[in-house]
Amino acid sequence: MEKQDYIDLYLKETAEIIEKLDREVIAEAIAVLKQVKKEEGRLFILGVGGSAANASHAVNDFRKIGGIETYAPTDNVSELTARTNDEGWESTFAEWLKTSRLCEKDVLMVFSVGGGSETASLNIVNALKLAQERGAKMVSVVSRDGGYAGQVSDACILVPVVSKERITPHAEGWQGVIWHLLVNALGAVD
Repeated sequence: MEKQDYIDLYLKETAEIIEKLDREVIAEAIAVLKQVKKEEGRLFILGVGGSAANASHAVNDFRKIGGIETYAPTDNVSELTARTNDEGWESTFAEWLKTSRLCEKDVLMVFSVGGGSETASLNIVNALKLAQERGAKMVSVVSRDGGYAGQVSDACILVPVVSKERITPHAEGWQGVIWHLLVNALGAVD
């Protein structure tokens, strides 16, 4: 494929995603975040791989711009790798959230391409199960069919699949667009 054709294709797919995003679910996510801010709860953002990098950036924005106390367990690589080594990867996020005393005033936000399943991203699945047990709200920004996060989140923003070859870059790229939308909506909408 020629360079210009690939550029046009990628940007065409991006525009297609814009048209297919569920605006009502985005509004629900904004409402959840406005509530956590009002009640002075905390926001915990989970992601693995590129989504972990997105989580780190989003923590900064939700704290600095959004005024919400926000954390990502992947920002402390020493604790993350110690938990992985000592307890196993599947429990890393849930155990971190237990130490952070996750409660009903808090929100768990998940950035994930697939949303977790019984065979992938079990650390995210186990964290979502803990959030359910503790009564925390859940918001997710995921793709494919939403996975486990899509099944249990109070607001699941699904990045539509417009190309099987580019699910991951579109999902992770749109995580950034969506969290910036959410952060800035906190001060812009009633």
